[in-house]
Amino acid sequence: MNFDKSNQWRIKAKALIPGGGHTYSKGDDQFPELSPFAIVRGKGGRVWDLDNNEFVDWGMGLSSVLLGHAYEPILEVIRKELEYGCNFIRPSFIEAEVAELLCNTIPSAQMVKFSKNGSNATTAAVKLARAYTKKDMVLRCQDHAFFSIDDWFMGNTVVNAGIPKSTQILTDSFYYNNPQSLIDKITEHNGNIACVILEPAATEEPTDNFLQKIREICTQHNIVLIFDEVVSGFRFHPKGAQFIYGVTPDLSTFGKAMGNGFSISALVGKREIMELGGINHNQERVFLLSTTYGGETHHLRAAQKTIELLMQNDYEITKHIWNTGKTLKEAYNKIAQECHIAQYTQITGIDCRPYFVFTNQKGENDSILRTLFMQEMIKNNVLVQTLNPSFSHQESEISQTIDAFEKSLKTLAIAIENNSVSSLLQGSPIKPVFRKYN
Repeated sequence: MNFDKSNQWRIKAKALIPGGGHTYSKGDDQFPELSPFAIVRGKGGRVWDLDNNEFVDWGMGLSSVLLGHAYEPILEVIRKELEYGCNFIRPSFIEAEVAELLCNTIPSAQMVKFSKNGSNATTAAVKLARAYTKKDMVLRCQDHAFFSIDDWFMGNTVVNAGIPKSTQILTDSFYYNNPQSLIDKITEHNGNIACVILEPAATEEPTDNFLQKIREICTQHNIVLIFDEVVSGFRFHPKGAQFIYGVTPDLSTFGKAMGNGFSISALVGKREIMELGGINHNQERVFLLSTTYGGETHHLRAAQKTIELLMQNDYEITKHIWNTGKTLKEAYNKIAQECHIAQYTQITGIDCRPYFVFTNQKGENDSILRTLFMQEMIKNNVLVQTLNPSFSHQESEISQTIDAFEKSLKTLAIAIENNSVSSLLQGSPIKPVFRKYN
């Protein structure tokens, strides 16, 4: 497989862009050395790189592309809308149209504010919660990887350079499926909690009525409950994971799959909280998500069409997403068992959002083994940093991926048996995105 053009472009991009790209999860340190640096085009569940290598793509724009790359029904409404312009001196009527659609779809949505990425929406939710409660502390779920690029969250991670200590101390954490850990933190901070923020489900589903208990705790202590549904929203269900689990937060954030890869996000929630960002009340104003591009018409049309498609045919698309994840999980784990390496690797997690696990003999995360697996999958024309099933992943993509699983896991089995994992790896292993130093 030839990566000559990719390797040339890699040098140029890194000289012009810090990290070589605009999302850390897409960086060179997240992929094997033997990999495409840049993608030229995508169609359905496949992508092509600078050297015209074709891959089945399971990253799908970091889970944002739910229907498929260049999905024609989405492109059609965008092309039509672009003929009328995309940004005006006053709001477009489409803003209220799509806001109404969300309010009629998502249980927690009584009012809506649009933006362009999940970080904007979650940070706005935190600001609203602080204004509403007149308290400062944020409690975020430690087990959920990412909430925002902004200081309130990043200051509570190891990558906190440039963030004042005075900001860092205003965020603390609790653990998923452990309501007592939340109660302990509320007690520790003397009830000075503005909000609790978590994904309703990420790597595992709630157990023992966890979300219901969190809802009750927040209500009891007058804490704003925020569900970050940037990933789970529209992937788990068109009405959000909150609909599946039957728990309604005070505020929710959405993004990723909302526009099938086009840049749109939303903050939705209770009217009495959301109205603090409005202009028709006599309370102190909250300057809430005032963005030039938040109401871009073509991206709103993309979101509108995506949601409409998800709601059709008895949730056909949602069912396909879940079934595809289940099929991949079962196939991978069966092959791992047959190769006698199930103790080193498996696919686990929720079917619509499965993920790979790679561990060494001590049960610790094994980045070298993970990188070797990714390298071997790339040799078989499959890109699998993560697994994000889409509606365009049909029989051909699924079959090719399972065949690649079999070939790659056989290579891993031989490497583990011969203690040659490191020697088979071309280049350095991948690194965590959240790390103190390079």
